[in-house]
Amino acid sequence: MKLLEEPEKVRAALSPLRRKLLDLLQEPASGTQLAAALELPRQRVNYHLRELEKAGLVELVEERQRRGCVERILRATSGSFVVDPAVMGRAFSRIGDQYAAEHLVEVAAGTVRDVARMQNKADAEGKRLLTFTLEASVRFAEPGDLHRFTDALTEAVRQVVETFDNPDGRPYRLIAGGHPAPRSTEGEKA
Repeated sequence: MKLLEEPEKVRAALSPLRRKLLDLLQEPASGTQLAAALELPRQRVNYHLRELEKAGLVELVEERQRRGCVERILRATSGSFVVDPAVMGRAFSRIGDQYAAEHLVEVAAGTVRDVARMQNKADAEGKRLLTFTLEASVRFAEPGDLHRFTDALTEAVRQVVETFDNPDGRPYRLIAGGHPAPRSTEGEKA
């Protein structure tokens, strides 16, 4: 198991194709073999392999002469990769992927974990844990509206935080996320 602590390495491993390549490279293989297995152009696969190699997530096992060319055999540098949860915020903000479902799930999981721990401690001390929840529904006419909405919401939150932030106050964590609403089943209100 290899711990990924640098945002660049996390970013390099994020795409579904790169995760698939890392999975396939548990056994040494060439770009040509991987391209055939994935039914993708060899050039596309080789590009992603180079990026994974630059990040230290795959390594060269051997080079073979094949039909006048050099065939590079690679393998993943570890059987599994674990992302340091502390780097997740930095990694996603650095790559600007505030729209990744994996990031939303990670933030939600961390929130559940943190609030549950604090609630248990508050209960044990006979205290009330002060939290707040904002919840709303919004309908977007087209995909680009999601990005414009996120930008506007980010600016509005920045302004409100700037108004209330006090260096001597108790820190609170504010999380805003959005996901498609589940389709309602028959009998439920939409």
